[in-house]
Amino acid sequence: MTQISESWVSDPATQKVCAVLTDGGAQALFVGGCVRNALLCAAVSDIDIATDARPQQVVELAQNAGLKAIPTGIDHGTITVVCDGVPHEITTFRRDIETDGRRAVVAFSDNIQEDAARRDFTMNALYAQPDGTVLDPLNGLPDLRARRVRFIGTAEHRIREDYLRSLRYFRFHAWYGDAEAGFDADALAAIASNLDGLSDLSRERVGAELLKLLGAPDPAPSVAAMRSVGVLAQLVPGADDRALAPLIMFEQQAGAAPDPIRRLAAIATPEIAKTLRLSKAQLQRLTQMRDEASGNASTAELGFRYGEESGLHKVLLRCAFFEQPWSEEMRTDLHAGANAEFPISASDLIPEFTGPALGQKLAELEARWIASGFGLTRDDLLSG
Repeated sequence: MTQISESWVSDPATQKVCAVLTDGGAQALFVGGCVRNALLCAAVSDIDIATDARPQQVVELAQNAGLKAIPTGIDHGTITVVCDGVPHEITTFRRDIETDGRRAVVAFSDNIQEDAARRDFTMNALYAQPDGTVLDPLNGLPDLRARRVRFIGTAEHRIREDYLRSLRYFRFHAWYGDAEAGFDADALAAIASNLDGLSDLSRERVGAELLKLLGAPDPAPSVAAMRSVGVLAQLVPGADDRALAPLIMFEQQAGAAPDPIRRLAAIATPEIAKTLRLSKAQLQRLTQMRDEASGNASTAELGFRYGEESGLHKVLLRCAFFEQPWSEEMRTDLHAGANAEFPISASDLIPEFTGPALGQKLAELEARWIASGFGLTRDDLLSG
C-alpha cells in the first residue's frame, strides 16, 4: 500500500474540508498534481479534491460548515472551498460526452474509473484518500516511479480530445520525465500526425503552457523534441531554439534560477512572442533582454543600468547568442556596476547647460565615467 505522508495532507484546514464532504456522505479524494508531486517529493502548490458529490451539494455542505464556497467553474463541476485561508479546488467526478479538440462537454459521474479515464497522463490519474492512502485506478504508479510520461489509453485519442495535450506532453516530460529514457515513440508519432489541430488553439493557452514548460529545470530536450516533430514551428512560427541549451548551461554555471521569459527570449524575437498573447510586462521584459543581449553595453554598464539581477538576464542571453563562455568576472563586473553611483547631477551643470544640451552633456559625462570603469571622480568629469 502506497501512502502519502506530506504535511499538507494532515493540515487541519484540509482535513476539515475532506470531513465536510465525507460526513455528508460523499467521497473526498486528493487527485492530480498534489498526489503526483507528493509521490515525487516535489513541491505541492495546489490542493485538488475529486468527489462524487454534485457541485450544488458541495456548496451546501461547505456553507453549512461555515466555509466559503466559490463557484470558480461550477458548469464544469468545480467549486473552490476556502478553509483558514487555504483554497481547495473540489471537482465532481466527470466523464466526457463530446470533445472538439479545444474543449469538452462533460457529464457528472459517480465513478472514479470514468473520472480517471478522461485525464491526460497516467501519472495525473492518481488519487489519495484523506489519510494519504493512494488509489491507482489506471495503474499509473509504475509510470510515475519510472518517470515515464504516458498518455491514458491511446495517445491519438487523448490528443484529438484536446490538442493542447501535445504541448502538455513536452511540458510534463521536461518537469517529470526521465531524460535518459527519452521520449515515448508512440506519443511522438501521434503528436506528429495531429499537428494541424494545434492551429485552432487559443494563443493565450499556448503561451501559458509554453511558459510553464520553460520554467522546468532543463526544458531544452523537450523543446528540441518539439522542433523535431514539428510542434514548435506550428505553435511558434519562426522560433529558433539553438541558443536554449547553451543558455541553460550558462544559467547552471552562474547559479541562476530558471526564468521562463529569459528562456523564451532565447528562442523568440519580440515580434514572434507577441503571437503568444503575453502580458505587457512580460513582453517588455523579453524585448529589453533581447535588445540588450545584442547591444554594445558592457557587462558593468548592464549592471549599472538594470541592477545585478536584471543585468544577469541580459549577460546570460548574450553568452548564449554569441557562444561566449560565462565567467565569474562577469558577475564581478555586474556587481560593480550595480553598486556604482554616477557622481554628477544636473545641478552640477546648470546654468551653463540647460534643456536638451543639459541632457546631452549628462549622457556624455556618464559615458566617459562608465568607460573609465566608474573610476573618474566628480572633479575629473567637471574639469575634463
